[in-house]
Amino acid sequence: MIRINVEEHPDWHSNVARLGFDFHTIDGQRYWDERYAYQFSLQQIEQDLENPTEEIHELCMALVDEITQDESLLERLDIPEFFWDRVVESFQSGQPHLYGRMDFSYNGNGPAKLLELNYDTPTSLFESAVVQWDWLERAKQSGKIPPHADQFNSLHERLILAFAHLSERMEPEQTLYFSSVKHSDEDRGTVEYMREVAEQTGIRTRYIPIEDIGLRDDDVFTDEEENPIPALFKLYPWEDMLREPFGPALAVTQTIFFEPPWKTLLSNKGILPLLWERHENHPNLLPAHFISEEQAQRLPPPGWVHKPFFSREGANIQLTDFQGSQEISDGPYQQGNWVAQRFHPLPKFGNSYTLIGSWVVGDRPAGISIREDDSRITKDGSRFIPHFIHG
Repeated sequence: MIRINVEEHPDWHSNVARLGFDFHTIDGQRYWDERYAYQFSLQQIEQDLENPTEEIHELCMALVDEITQDESLLERLDIPEFFWDRVVESFQSGQPHLYGRMDFSYNGNGPAKLLELNYDTPTSLFESAVVQWDWLERAKQSGKIPPHADQFNSLHERLILAFAHLSERMEPEQTLYFSSVKHSDEDRGTVEYMREVAEQTGIRTRYIPIEDIGLRDDDVFTDEEENPIPALFKLYPWEDMLREPFGPALAVTQTIFFEPPWKTLLSNKGILPLLWERHENHPNLLPAHFISEEQAQRLPPPGWVHKPFFSREGANIQLTDFQGSQEISDGPYQQGNWVAQRFHPLPKFGNSYTLIGSWVVGDRPAGISIREDDSRITKDGSRFIPHFIHG
């Protein structure tokens, strides 16, 4: 695994715009950055990233099965009691899911270490599946990387298979609604990409801002014309939905959600200590345990990281490295339950700290995405860097 300088395409702005990638720049700063690329060997991809991703996913699915049979574990994960039956039913009935992303610290040597799971609303999907693949093809054609270079990226193909499987379970002419918050180009771009993939498999789709979804007195969710919404892909966190005024209706409504209710168990950082309790000393896991909100008010001791259960995009992370140097990110998640996880440094290439996201689609590893940041906490605006396989 090496980071190389690559001459960016002079027309990269217009090219990514052609792909529909409208959020390549965030707050005036580069988000997509093709001035660099990460080169991996096939062995690094297959043995150090792909295989552990598949194994950890299987451990997670086994843990979901255990949790749905033990109310004390649902309580430990801070799942609202009114939603327990819906979580259990959605899993035991085999309600399908689409995708997820694991975040790893990996420097090219030794086992990749799992930092967290993003299994409900993982972002950077479109740029992982489409934009970096387009970069690979153009970079090979222009001689910027070796002509036989490859990429660990079957995201688009696996998403098509996942939606094709889903279409077989849907009623004829049934509409699958897609939703995200208003005024977020990144969320809308991800949702529109998922819509496009679904339509390629013959699924009828429609977009609706999540703020425009209505709720009838009989707990039926509706669109702007008050038509019932039979199925909804929502790029909006379960934990936020459950705490909204309409939250109790989620336990009884007939609307089918993607991702399904049981994904609340894997989008919750409480899953990290539960994994460690069951698989202590697993080479790809880090020690983790539950801590109280009071403990979280104190900065972590050297070699530990404090994370809220429901933090997203690197918000409210408290980090103390082995030398006692501390780093804290702001955010809205100060209240609630927390976990402590053993600190494991992100590799540093140049002035950038590097995080690898490893994708799962249809229960199988499907590719990686790479994010860089000047700090040791990867955030929403952290740069996206393409990768390739050679050697």
